[in-house]
Amino acid sequence: MKMTKSAIPMTAIVLAMTAIGGAAQAEYPEKPVEFVVPWPPGDLEDVLTRMIAEDFSAEYGVPTAVVNKPGGGGGPFPGAIEVADAPADGYTIGSFIIAIPTVGPQLGIPQLDPDPFVPLGNFLTYPFVIATSGDAPYDDIDGLAAYAQDNDVVLGHFGAPLVPTQVTMGLAKEKGFAFASDAAFDALDCNTLASGDVDVINTTLQLILPCLDDVKVLASIGAERIPLMPDTPTVAELAPNLDVALWNGLFVHKDTPQDVRDRISAVAEKTALSERAQALAAETGALVYWQPAAEVETQILKDIETLGKIEAMLSE
Repeated sequence: MKMTKSAIPMTAIVLAMTAIGGAAQAEYPEKPVEFVVPWPPGDLEDVLTRMIAEDFSAEYGVPTAVVNKPGGGGGPFPGAIEVADAPADGYTIGSFIIAIPTVGPQLGIPQLDPDPFVPLGNFLTYPFVIATSGDAPYDDIDGLAAYAQDNDVVLGHFGAPLVPTQVTMGLAKEKGFAFASDAAFDALDCNTLASGDVDVINTTLQLILPCLDDVKVLASIGAERIPLMPDTPTVAELAPNLDVALWNGLFVHKDTPQDVRDRISAVAEKTALSERAQALAAETGALVYWQPAAEVETQILKDIETLGKIEAMLSE
């Protein structure tokens, strides 16, 4: 006999509705969480993101994975696109540098314009440097500027539109010279300079620490000198209008529920302030901290304004 809708016992209907409601309200997280780092493994953002992922797994008992998505010399944008295309449920989290929210929306990439992300918080300011080989015939930025008047100097960078590249080229213009050519790399380390493919690189101190005695650091990018090299001037000292700090933070799609954002942020903040994260900071010259989402949003607006001025300067 076919049972009509009216003949279905009320208890069965109530139980079914309760089950559906329970499934819809399942508490986050209930499945593996992925952190996307749009760079190769090994640098500071990767190391710290792995710490956060480990602590997240320990806190909530779900598997986590850090997935490296470098852009083949084109910067971090393919990795950012992957996060933008993922469901806004907190199971795909981006570990992004300053360029994603400040430069990404201007590149004509549909997934990044308008900016689809909200910050959860920043946790790292890179010890980013402009460096050359130890046998270079100059010792500082002014010496580089003088040398470049009569010699071709090639710059290696992580991507032409990225912030450190723009700052480095802006500094060259301030000092009255231009690089003869430039090239993008996924990694800029001791081997990059040793190969002779480029003369100057802008990179994180972490990547050249193994050969620090064999290179010359000409300047650091940001407002604060790096503790490991207190005698090296900052770009902001050499050209105050180029004062941009190179930070990294966690981002999710803007439609991600607030309670999910809060759970991720709580773990990340605890990790950033932990003894092991602060030990890494001391070893590498990085600044490791926690900057809440509201402050990051203000920081992004300030950085967009500064980068706009740099772009205008370079187009003159």
